[in-house]
Amino acid sequence: MAFPALNHVAITVRDMKISGPWYRTLFGADPILDEHTDAGFRHLVWLLDGGTVFGIHQHERPAPDERFSEFRVGLDHVGFGCANRAELETWMARLGELGVQHGGIVTAPYGLGLSFRDPDGIALEFFAPPG
Repeated sequence: MAFPALNHVAITVRDMKISGPWYRTLFGADPILDEHTDAGFRHLVWLLDGGTVFGIHQHERPAPDERFSEFRVGLDHVGFGCANRAELETWMARLGELGVQHGGIVTAPYGLGLSFRDPDGIALEFFAPPG
């Protein structure tokens, strides 16, 4: 039996009023869903190219007063796939236009990465295969 492809990613944000517009601008699209659930959270959900669903959640219970750290058990980062270095360079320019700080394109034997963070410090990356 083949293992299924990744379907969706949902991250918790501190303030939907800040993160909602930030992700709308990053994705260049409005969410397909904006819902306040009976389970005690509000979420915005986008359908990205390739079929992956990406959501941000703000829970009614306040988040601890601390920034995200990839050094805690849990999420390290979320990676978005790019076809090649040229696409990474396009995203690097776009991040610059948006005023989003990034680490530049880093080359490793397994591929190329362009790392940046959202308003809560959650680590995000554009990634392309080597070559």
